[in-house]
Amino acid sequence: MKSMNWLYLALVTVACWGLYGIFLHAGQVGMKDPVLGRYKAFLFVGIAYFLTAVLAPLIILLTSKGMDWNMPPKGMWVSLFAGILGAIGAFFVLLAMGSGAKAGMNPGIVAVSVMSIIFAGAPIVNAIVGIAMHPPKGGLSAIPWQFICGILLAALGGFMVTKFKPAPAPPAAVAAPAEK
Repeated sequence: MKSMNWLYLALVTVACWGLYGIFLHAGQVGMKDPVLGRYKAFLFVGIAYFLTAVLAPLIILLTSKGMDWNMPPKGMWVSLFAGILGAIGAFFVLLAMGSGAKAGMNPGIVAVSVMSIIFAGAPIVNAIVGIAMHPPKGGLSAIPWQFICGILLAALGGFMVTKFKPAPAPPAAVAAPAEK
């Protein structure tokens, strides 16, 4: 089963990132600030990234026997660029959700729509850029039709989830106070 470890780890990421959008939006709404709430939420996302992506690996590196602190510049710059792309993406998730809410979309539905587009679109971008950076043996003609079909299905899935999202429940009726 060792060969399946990558799949289990990827599924943990799916669960975390699938919950990310919902909780990110809930945090933004929970700030109770329609103008600056998204920036306040993003501040706490940054704090979480610091705790998780700075302190945790630093502790692992400091406690690793024979740790070599040599870090090639290319690896550092590409990793930094990847982190910047991730942070910009997280920021634009908040902007997209805020924009949807301002347009009158139900808060729960806006998170479903935004995250569906992101999680359908991101693998497509990843696949295209990955193929461009590391072309398959035999060139583009060697790409299996199933791969291309998967990209098209991802795009169709993102579209369908967004287009046919469920209608929000009507607001709960507020009971009038009883007269004495």
